[in-house]
Order: sequence, then C-alpha cells, then structure tokens
Amino acid sequence: MAGLDDDTPIPTALTLHRKSRVLEIAFGEDRQYALPFEFLRVYSPSAEVRGHGVGQETLQVGKRDVELLDIEPVGHYAVKLVFSDGHDSGLYSWDYLHMLATQHETLWQQYLERLAAAGASRDPADNPPPAPTHGCGHKH
Repeated sequence: MAGLDDDTPIPTALTLHRKSRVLEIAFGEDRQYALPFEFLRVYSPSAEVRGHGVGQETLQVGKRDVELLDIEPVGHYAVKLVFSDGHDSGLYSWDYLHMLATQHETLWQQYLERLAAAGASRDPADNPPPAPTHGCGHKH
C-alpha cells in the first residue's frame, strides 16, 4: 500500500448511501465520485483479492448484492471497509481510493470482461460454491 506524500489527494468527505449502494467520495469541492459497493468489493486491495503478486489475483464473483456495512478510519491515510459478505481485510489508502475513483469506468469494464471470460456472474445464485480446499479429498 502506498503511503501519503505531498501528491496524495486526501478525501474531504466520505458519504455512505445505503439505498443506492454507493460510497460518495469528495476530493475537494469540485471532484466528487460515486463508487458502487460492488465495485469497491471486487477491487479490494486485500491480499485475498489481489494476491501477493502479478497473476495471483482472485476473480470476485457473485458480489452484485454486497452491502457496505461500515467504514473504519485507519490512521490519517486509509479506511477499512466492512462488507456484508464478511470481507473486511482491505485497507483503502487515500491514493488507492483516488485511483479507483478516477479510473472507475475502465476498471469496471475490465472486471466485466474478466467475468465473461471466466463464464462467471455478478449474481450470487449463478455461481457455484467454491470447492473445499482442505481435507484429504476422500469420502469417509
């Protein structure tokens, strides 16, 4: 996660709109962005989503209905977003939020293309549960 420097834009307001499912972010009076909860969830900066390097990303599926339950401040440089699916491990630094805001359309299109290529869906009911990742693999 990048730290704060003189060029890091700092939000002047974060407004949670539960009914429309968007987080409104203002960077000064003239720059306001509305980021859907689903977008914020699928682009979480957590290792669970991004992995630990290039090619280790995990495509997030079935997140259309995810809710943003809470916004927790982290020092003077980030927030932790708590989602209804239990995800809460990503720290959204001010520079990361600014990047998401300014590149929202491009990033969203890339996400939709990755979903289509994987034959996956934004809808929870259209995605089978993941296979178990522990155990010996034998039925006892």
